[in-house]
Amino acid sequence: MVTESAECGDLSKFLLQLGESLDQYLRFEHPDAMLNCESWHRALGGTVPKRGVGIDQVVADMMQHLIPNGSQVPKPGCTAFITTGATSAGILASLSGTVAAPQRFGLTAFNYLEDVSLNWMAEMFGLSPKMQGLYSSGGSVANLVALGAARQWAFEKRGIDPARDGLQLPSRIYASSSAHHTIHRAAAVLGMGRTAVTAIPVDDRGGIRLTALKQQLQADAGLDSVPVAIVGNAGSTDSCAIDSLRDIGELAREFGTWFHVDGAYGLPGILDPRVKHLYDGLSLANSVTIDPHKWLGAPVGIGATYVDDRDLLKRAFTQEAADYLEGTVVEEGFVSSMDSFGTPYNEYGVELSSPSRGAVVWALIREIGVEGLRDRVCRHNTMARNVAEQAHCHPNLEVVQDPTLSICCFRYVTDQWKDLNELNRRIHRQLVHNGQNIPSTTMVSGKCVIRPCFIGARTKQAQADALVSEVIEIGNQLLTDSND
Repeated sequence: MVTESAECGDLSKFLLQLGESLDQYLRFEHPDAMLNCESWHRALGGTVPKRGVGIDQVVADMMQHLIPNGSQVPKPGCTAFITTGATSAGILASLSGTVAAPQRFGLTAFNYLEDVSLNWMAEMFGLSPKMQGLYSSGGSVANLVALGAARQWAFEKRGIDPARDGLQLPSRIYASSSAHHTIHRAAAVLGMGRTAVTAIPVDDRGGIRLTALKQQLQADAGLDSVPVAIVGNAGSTDSCAIDSLRDIGELAREFGTWFHVDGAYGLPGILDPRVKHLYDGLSLANSVTIDPHKWLGAPVGIGATYVDDRDLLKRAFTQEAADYLEGTVVEEGFVSSMDSFGTPYNEYGVELSSPSRGAVVWALIREIGVEGLRDRVCRHNTMARNVAEQAHCHPNLEVVQDPTLSICCFRYVTDQWKDLNELNRRIHRQLVHNGQNIPSTTMVSGKCVIRPCFIGARTKQAQADALVSEVIEIGNQLLTDSND
């Protein structure tokens, strides 16, 4: 039997063992997890253990059965999602926080780095100095927090406190048809309902149609509903489109509406001098979101929301006083790190318990600096452009939407196949099964396209070139097979 005193074990010894196993994993020489799933199902599953096996055996199981059967997402050739494998600095800082600051409360270095890193990002990405931030678990909660502030602001103008008394009027959120669906989910969670989100058509490049937006705002002006927010994309998920932020911001001012910019993926693109001008008008935003677990290379589970009035967040999300919390701290005369919560992030969002995410972002920025991140962003944007150039030059490839940032939407075309959408879905599935170059697909103007998003710190031009070659190879083979 394993005793309680043996549960913690020798951390440094096991970290060395796991470090070697993780280094082996990052060579990406292991097969896909599904190829031997019966083996690791048997080893890791079964009924609940009545007696513990001890930490030595647990670590051995992790090294033999768990880590080698992990995700394909960190692989350099996996460009399917706008999340990626974390960099070493992010992993180390995350582990440090897990051990040394399991809560972001207190007058600790970890609590201090929450605002330091948020301020660094705001400066790096050209946000207004008045913007203050909050970390959360990712883009879903980040957008929820931003729209919670927008809802509070919009209803308070009508003399209603929606967080305290609930919604007493219908409401509207305006977003392009290519807006991320976390906007709809946020509207649902905030009590406005998914149908409160009015989808505005997009133009050929994927940006919101300003004329259609203004017409919709004018049409709704006489209705007994509250215009809560207009959402602009600073890099859409499907095709990296950047809306006309200045025009949207000016419309928001004209109609007295909150302006939210969803920059979860694309905000770091402002560092690329070739596209920086597309972010003109960002200063007009009342709130902005960004996910450090995307382009910055943080471990998954870190999003950030910036608002121009953080007191709105406190009114929108306060859980109100609790004796067991407030009674444990004092107002002044701090001697111990436990005398205060530090910055009260627990009052600004939906999480009370929360890891110390700021130290992770601090480590990432401190490691490579603004110049290092700019180099990464520019490299990835160039990779997408190179894919587009190769596709433009090949008779069996078509660029359906030229890249703005690091996403390129292209497809295989031929006169010998009737349903090109079906053909490209088959190409994509074969790419996934081959397991080397793994993009996603999306629909652009009714066309199924191959959609790589180059965002991983380990992803280089070689992976982009290999993807194009493999798409051509698979498409050609499918044509050959169909003619046999």
